[in-house]
Amino acid sequence: MNKTVALHTLGCKLNFSETSSLGRLLENDGFEKREFDEVADVYVINTCSVTDNADKECRMLVRRIQRKAPEALVVITGCYAQLKPKEIAEIPGVDLVLGAAEKFNIAAHLKEISKGDSAKICSCDIEDVNEFTASHSINDRTRVFLKVQDGCDYNCSFCTIPMARGKSRSDSISNTIANVEAIAAQGVKEIVLTGINLGDFGKGFAGGKKNEENFFDLIKELDEVKARPDDPVGRGIERYRISSIEPNLITNDIIEFVSNSKKFMPHFHIPLQSGSDKILGLMRRRYKRELYTERIGLIKTMMPHCCIGVDVIVGFPGETDEDFKETFDYLHQLDISYLHVFTYSERANTLAATMKPVVPIHIRNERNKTLRNLSYQKMQYFTNAHIGETRKVLFESKNKNGMMEGYTDNYIKITAPYNHLWENNIVEWKI
Repeated sequence: MNKTVALHTLGCKLNFSETSSLGRLLENDGFEKREFDEVADVYVINTCSVTDNADKECRMLVRRIQRKAPEALVVITGCYAQLKPKEIAEIPGVDLVLGAAEKFNIAAHLKEISKGDSAKICSCDIEDVNEFTASHSINDRTRVFLKVQDGCDYNCSFCTIPMARGKSRSDSISNTIANVEAIAAQGVKEIVLTGINLGDFGKGFAGGKKNEENFFDLIKELDEVKARPDDPVGRGIERYRISSIEPNLITNDIIEFVSNSKKFMPHFHIPLQSGSDKILGLMRRRYKRELYTERIGLIKTMMPHCCIGVDVIVGFPGETDEDFKETFDYLHQLDISYLHVFTYSERANTLAATMKPVVPIHIRNERNKTLRNLSYQKMQYFTNAHIGETRKVLFESKNKNGMMEGYTDNYIKITAPYNHLWENNIVEWKI
């Protein structure tokens, strides 16, 4: 009888794509996949460490596994595992900790451990992590998250990602196209391009100097990908989305290209983090508010219907009530569609953790709530502006209590009575 494995993801879409790839690696090694709430022989938790919550959640999941399947092997990988391997190894029930360089060697490591041994740590200095491993998620056939870039060379004062994932490195365009063709052959309609710093695409497998490729070259090539002869659907990928791109890296060329593309959707996610130039400086971001305003203005001029999501951090050290009001007022007037709001969380070994004055937790939480309310209003306004329009909706293939969901090209969520003919298909829909 085959061994069973259950996997769980904490954190970003990049993590989801990597967890999916880890699952396929283990299936190829003879494991059978189980749902995480089922009993399995091995549990894998792919962690995030952007906030303190992710650390706590990891500990809680390990305790849950201990109660449910005390004999199961527990493997922790991901950013938290790279940053604090010794801390994780001391959690009761953890058997194996895999750092950034070792996570894709999971099958080999599992063969070398037994329950009851002391936790094994397989990690190295992040400076030594210099390879790129492509990965993608396939939960159902509708939409796939494809990792094309990893690591980051930026040094934002609040962020542990460079310490957790290493220097910026990318896949090649030719490899990416081969992966896209293989994904298309499975009937997938939409690919979301993901990376830690996606706009920095072009640095080679081992990072370092820029090579001859860049993100603009990549999207131009992807737009031209035709279906492979063995593609049963025959149309190749019909939709691409860009998951998140820094405001200083989204060029005029990229914006203009997306505005004219039939396959790249009018949808951007562009981190801002603060609407105050003072706070942006303390965060060591590589732009000022003026540049951000300019980028949003250009997108909306070329694509008035475009959906724009924004990342914001509240409660950063030194953020006064006036600074927060400046951010709120700026976002309120900005022509955007929704916000992802993060409450600032102190992370060890970052510059921000030493900064003063510290914003009290209750004030951070209040500011988070204020911006989440604004986000809801923004999304309602954006949706209402398109009522009466007919747009293309790609419906997911899941039946949820007689209903199904899908997204328009510009990321408006549509819920409709379940119709199996619409599964994984693009439907003209009047909003």
